[in-house]
Amino acid sequence: MDEADIQIPLTPELAKRVMTTSPLGQDLGFKLLKLERARAVVGLDYQDKLVGNPLTRVVHGGVITALLDHAAAVAAVAALDAPTSIATLDMRIDYMRAAEPGRRIIGDATCFKLTRSIAFIRGTAYHDSAQNPIATVVCTYMLASDGGRKPGANLT
Repeated sequence: MDEADIQIPLTPELAKRVMTTSPLGQDLGFKLLKLERARAVVGLDYQDKLVGNPLTRVVHGGVITALLDHAAAVAAVAALDAPTSIATLDMRIDYMRAAEPGRRIIGDATCFKLTRSIAFIRGTAYHDSAQNPIATVVCTYMLASDGGRKPGANLT
């Protein structure tokens, strides 16, 4: 079979594949809870291995950053009409409060604008309600980040 004959599934199938094939997401235990056009909701159950401070048992802030980056990337892919590669350009996270030990964290992200080359996303990490956030994120992703090259071409 020629590479040209391979059909790449369009969103939401591609967004689901992004969610399930990330080694980091798998290792941390990210779960896709909801997927809509341009929106992804990702859950993370509390695990001892994610604790940043053993005295407080609070999940490490880097884990929350990874959760929001992951949810935002899936939201960006879910906003596309045709599959393309993406890469994080910029990400700003504001931490509002510590996550509560023993509780699931939700990352909810929405792609609110697409241009020819950039996806703009906003998101929130929370326990019960986005109105009481643990953290918020605003980020951008470059579209067609591989410039048509095969994956890994920039590594040689």
